[in-house]
Amino acid sequence: MQNDYDLLARKDRRNERIRKALIYLFLAVWALMVLFPFYWMVLSSIKSYSEYNAETVPNLIAKNPTFENYINVMKEGALSRYFLNTLIFTVATTLLMMAVIIPAAFAFARLDFPGKNLVFTLFLALMMIPNELVIITNFQTITNLGMRNTYMGLILPSVTSVFYIYLLKENFEAVPDELYKAAKVDGTSDWKYLWKVMLPICRPTIVTIIILKVIECWNSYVWPRLITDDEAYYLVSNGIQKIRESGMGKMNIPGMMAAVVVVSLPLIVIFLIFRKKIMEGVSRGGTKG
Repeated sequence: MQNDYDLLARKDRRNERIRKALIYLFLAVWALMVLFPFYWMVLSSIKSYSEYNAETVPNLIAKNPTFENYINVMKEGALSRYFLNTLIFTVATTLLMMAVIIPAAFAFARLDFPGKNLVFTLFLALMMIPNELVIITNFQTITNLGMRNTYMGLILPSVTSVFYIYLLKENFEAVPDELYKAAKVDGTSDWKYLWKVMLPICRPTIVTIIILKVIECWNSYVWPRLITDDEAYYLVSNGIQKIRESGMGKMNIPGMMAAVVVVSLPLIVIFLIFRKKIMEGVSRGGTKG
């Protein structure tokens, strides 16, 4: 009888090892598929123009790696201006959005006012509206206000987010009501309670929202492309497209890849540094109690 139990146990362990091996194999193949475009981008950027054009069959390793393409990109004055525009747009948009969504989420989570549930339901209903319709409305509004080719025209349509309000509201509601009641007994104002209690407790979610918004702003393409036709207000996404259309992207592929690497590097660094906080904040957003 004992031998049968041992045999079954060994069979179960063997099946478990096979299952884990298959899972790891699948994840490894999937990781290669996802990471290969990034590898190819970096690989192409360190090849010289002559080496790249001389290849009849693409090589997976650069024979004579060079950083000349990066030097040429950094000397490009237009790219520096695109970086500055994107930095201004990203910082201003993120700060204004946080100033809007934090009080809004707190109001929906802790304050009682007539029609709160109805208003919040209407807020959630806005998430069902296609972005294309919102872009059309925003374009008409910004154009009528004479804000095309301005920083305000770029920033204003992005200073709020229904999804981030919902995410932050769920986190605020997870904070025990006893803390709020105790604070009110002590005479603490709602504003002071928000800044002294709620925000420190929900810091992981706050950090996650900031990081996700920064990534969203940095990658923004459609709206800046639509609302700006003055190169002085181009963001990096539009600037890269401008560089490509000017001929560099068609003639000098390694140089174009170097420019894309330079533009992508800040987001990659941010994600690698804060990836744990992002996962923690998202997981907290879906957990109450």
